[in-house]
Amino acid sequence: MKKLFLVAILAVAGFAAAVAQPRAIGLNIGYGLDVSYQHSIGTSNMVDVSLNIPCFAGIGATATYDWVNPFGTAIPWNNKGEWNWNLGVGAGVGIYGFKAPWVYAGVVGHVGVEYNFWFPLQLSVDYRPNIGIVAGQGAVGFNGTGLYSGITIGARYLF
Repeated sequence: MKKLFLVAILAVAGFAAAVAQPRAIGLNIGYGLDVSYQHSIGTSNMVDVSLNIPCFAGIGATATYDWVNPFGTAIPWNNKGEWNWNLGVGAGVGIYGFKAPWVYAGVVGHVGVEYNFWFPLQLSVDYRPNIGIVAGQGAVGFNGTGLYSGITIGARYLF
């Protein structure tokens, strides 16, 4: 009975720690539309997962592991809210074009600046280059458009 009680306490503590982590969900607008979800891992790391609609002509997904204020360089002009910048790397896949689709997969980078208000709102400017392989219509090549298509402006709800 004591072991069952201990397991129950550990399960509740683990669930409480997972729920207590700051999270954000929102939209990024740029070359298309992204619905993104951010989950903090500790105080200086986060995972950013997003569903993309590139140029409103396809569908894709990216996931990055980001470091918040890397190198200990916080932005110093914090007032009521909080400025942060992040740097990350991950992967992305997707399909572009519906009539003659192109499939792409590659490495995704992430550089962003965000402002977290004192109420649950975050505004951000991000650059997410996506480079890798693109294949379709009998050809395989380099995804060069992914270098300039990743600039977005975002708004997220913090919870």
